[in-house]
Amino acid sequence: MNISGFSPVSSNYASTANRSTGNAASAGASGRRAEEGQNGQLSREEAAEVAELKKIDSKVRQHEMAHMAAGGGLVTSGASYTYQKGPDGVNYAVGGEVGIDTSSGRTPEETIARAQRIRAAALAPADPSGQDRAVAAKATQMEQEARGELAQQAMRGATGADGDEPRQGKLAGYLAADKPAAGSSVNIYA
Repeated sequence: MNISGFSPVSSNYASTANRSTGNAASAGASGRRAEEGQNGQLSREEAAEVAELKKIDSKVRQHEMAHMAAGGGLVTSGASYTYQKGPDGVNYAVGGEVGIDTSSGRTPEETIARAQRIRAAALAPADPSGQDRAVAAKATQMEQEARGELAQQAMRGATGADGDEPRQGKLAGYLAADKPAAGSSVNIYA
């Protein structure tokens, strides 16, 4: 994943769906049709599979909506879903992703703020996926690098051109040299 480009924040429940549908998937279409009643109702196994797919679909959609809500202006594309067709002929979402802009800001301060928002968007769902955690880790790394750059800028700003004496010390020395000693000046225009 390239932290300076666009990266998806994704979740994938397909493995759960495939585990839950393993037995039904191995049964042939003719076997399923033989189990159906005269009125075209689903078998018990198929009904259980549909119930599981509905549960996964709901979970996937909530997960992706959490990313979109927390991502705000960083979302580059709405949620896109991976579907699995259930025994009832309906497509159910079993995975999804939301595009998040993970590019850095123009300044270290902007980069820190963006990294915090990226991390919040990646970890927004109640059950972040491995991909979500990877995006959050990249955002944390981006924030740390920006903080390091900010610290270096502060150090460069605190030292003089020669890097030996702090600017504050040089300025104080200059101001002290221009001040006359107390009582050494006389006002002759009285």
